[in-house]
Amino acid sequence: MNTAMDRITYDTQDTICLIGLNRAGKRNAFDSHMIAQLSEALTRYENDAYLRCALIFAHGEHFTAGLDLMELKDKWDKGAFEFDANQIDPWGIGGKLRTKPVVVAVQGTCFTAGIELMLNADVVIASDNCNFAQMEVQRGIMPFGGATVRFVQAAGWQKAMPYLLTGKNFDAQTADRLNLISEVVPNGEEYERALTIAQEICTAAPLGVQALLSSAQDASRNGAKVALANIHSYLPPLFHSEDAKEGAMAMVERREAEFVGR
Repeated sequence: MNTAMDRITYDTQDTICLIGLNRAGKRNAFDSHMIAQLSEALTRYENDAYLRCALIFAHGEHFTAGLDLMELKDKWDKGAFEFDANQIDPWGIGGKLRTKPVVVAVQGTCFTAGIELMLNADVVIASDNCNFAQMEVQRGIMPFGGATVRFVQAAGWQKAMPYLLTGKNFDAQTADRLNLISEVVPNGEEYERALTIAQEICTAAPLGVQALLSSAQDASRNGAKVALANIHSYLPPLFHSEDAKEGAMAMVERREAEFVGR
């Protein structure tokens, strides 16, 4: 992994991991170094047992202009988008499957890989000034970070294809109608709203959150029948956990639960 984190910032706030896209001078366009560093940051978050939720945001006025095609043009077949079994793929195509939640705050321009990054997240808060476009077909390529599956799953075939097949722009209100985002907020409020949701997630039982996320991922990847058949497999370790006992006692004692992830 690349250890020089010049294109990504990494901070923590209590049990929240704050990951910032930090190439504002290039509208946070993803080059090979930024891709590697984002994977490194997400893998670090995944492996830190203390952290319960990640928030991905962008420095500057724009979330991302997408891929830096000029920098990446000779790296397509040289591992820029390949991740091994110990690495988190930010787009969830390969690598290690993420087990903990990710919230994304989006503002300004959010093109191609940026849309696919948020489609692979769990909660997306978008500024009302967002400008989206899945424009790969206008660049001679196709989306390869999950949009051909997740955009269609979220919006439905007939709603998704006009944007995928043309690459045309759409605004935050349209993204909301297409079920690509969770909420639209006034410009400048997206980070704080996303942080609030991340904090709320962190008050829940970590083992329960991870089991829930795993089951939802199972349904998304393998279909409802498989996921439903697997649901009961999550229950024994949850019911016998310290957190389940704490949750029950907190309910009886009418207080906030203090979960420890065990």
